[in-house]
Amino acid sequence: MPKTTTHSIRKLKGRQPIVVVTAYDAPTARYADAAGVDIILVGDSLGNVVLGHEHTVPVTLDDICHHTAAVVRARPAALVAADLPFAEAHYSFDHVLASCQRILQQAGAGAVKIEGGAEIAPVVARLTAAGIPVWGHIGLKPQQVLALGRYKKFGAAAAERDALLADARALEQAGVFALLIELTDSECARAITEAAGVPTIGISAGPHCDGQVLVAHDLLGLTPSEYLPGFVKQFANAGAEYQKGFAAFAEAVRSKKFPE
Repeated sequence: MPKTTTHSIRKLKGRQPIVVVTAYDAPTARYADAAGVDIILVGDSLGNVVLGHEHTVPVTLDDICHHTAAVVRARPAALVAADLPFAEAHYSFDHVLASCQRILQQAGAGAVKIEGGAEIAPVVARLTAAGIPVWGHIGLKPQQVLALGRYKKFGAAAAERDALLADARALEQAGVFALLIELTDSECARAITEAAGVPTIGISAGPHCDGQVLVAHDLLGLTPSEYLPGFVKQFANAGAEYQKGFAAFAEAVRSKKFPE
């Protein structure tokens, strides 16, 4: 299977819905790739999904590079993209460039996703000019949860909708190959998608985006129900199968049926 690139992702806009899965390790990446997903995102959501944090803020560049390298070692045909962690995009340009360089050179990702709107477009423009493939991220920006105080939906009010459209335009002009739209009013996401010349990937942003992303643990049924976001649809119940397998192993050991 040919390797998916940022160029081939751009060509899917308006032709075929784009499938994105967030994953953090080689085994999950292998299964996702075998299923034919287009992009595997190593998100900073690994903080609350895998590492036990309450949110994404504690995730470091070292964490992202460690997990990205694990996904890349699975040799997926899917494009591997990785998040630039909390605050990294707001240092000096040389620092941001060096961080992106680590994600691409050392960890092996094919693109970097950066949260932010028009305010970071100048940095994004310099990164793309330097050859860094950048995926924009607008709407809810989870790295700002401590400042926001909560997770909230964006784009229902006219002023927010106009601001998000301006963010999308600025990032597209800066050279992003795609836009992730998170926790955003469905009609606002539709307007952005129709106006943008690059693909939009939605998460809790309605059905009108050019693609959709879910976290592997969420869609596979590995996330405990009390932590599962309300917008998630589970497509498997792997958590129950895990528990069943562990229980069978424990019973076999305690009854001395294993090893035989």
